[in-house]
Amino acid sequence: MEEDLSSLRSRALKIVEILKRTYPRERHVSGDPYRALIKCIISQRNRDEVTDRVAEELFKRYPTIEDIARASVEEMQEFLRSLKVGLWRSKGRWIVESSRIILERYKGRVPDKFEELIKLPGIGRKCANIVLAYGFGIPAIPVDTHVNRISKRLGLVPKDASPEEVEERLKQLIPREEWLYVNHAMVDHGKRVCRPIKPRCEECPLRDLCPKVNM
Repeated sequence: MEEDLSSLRSRALKIVEILKRTYPRERHVSGDPYRALIKCIISQRNRDEVTDRVAEELFKRYPTIEDIARASVEEMQEFLRSLKVGLWRSKGRWIVESSRIILERYKGRVPDKFEELIKLPGIGRKCANIVLAYGFGIPAIPVDTHVNRISKRLGLVPKDASPEEVEERLKQLIPREEWLYVNHAMVDHGKRVCRPIKPRCEECPLRDLCPKVNM
């Protein structure tokens, strides 16, 4: 029997509350939109530990947006290649070009509008929402691989939904004031319990709310 929208919203809210309790974070917002943007470019098809390491090295060598914008694309590409970053050619170009655009068009301030963010090289829906959520603290739901997978396993969205459709459905189901928690909580849950292969269903705090477990 198909779940009606009211029941789905109620279950989604219970899921978010459990995830918030299970994976609390003292700080959700970095307060540095530019670093959030650069880290998101680096993160594409990289593990979090690689992203953190590379971002630390990058900002050590290029401390400011001006330093990055002054670098040549070739220099940035070689720097990323030396750190074994995947897609280093594209990411090197995106990092330098986005930095130059932010300096020239936005006077050095990262735009806080989704429509402006996705105009920047290398910035799609996920990265734009990450910058809004973690850089500015503006309610948004970045849909990465964890959010996509877990939303579908929990039956909150159709299995064939695109990332954009996942985002829109979650926004319909979850109150706006909870959006900032969705990404980080589902990411933590996806790494620790609801893994892509061999999910730990027996220890999942969402067992009673998961149709996959209760089939």
